[in-house]
Amino acid sequence: MAVKVILVALVALVAAAVVFLASWDMPPPTAVTEKVIPNDRFQ
Repeated sequence: MAVKVILVALVALVAAAVVFLASWDMPPPTAVTEKVIPNDRFQ
C-alpha cells in the first residue's frame, strides 16, 4: 500500500514538473558575448 502511495506521489511530482517547465516563459540571456575568430581560419 505504501509503495503505491509513493509511486502516485512520484508520478504527480514528475507531471507537475513537466507542466511547469512547459509553461514557464524563461527570459533569454541578456549578457553580450563576443567571440574572436582568427583570420587564419578563413584562408
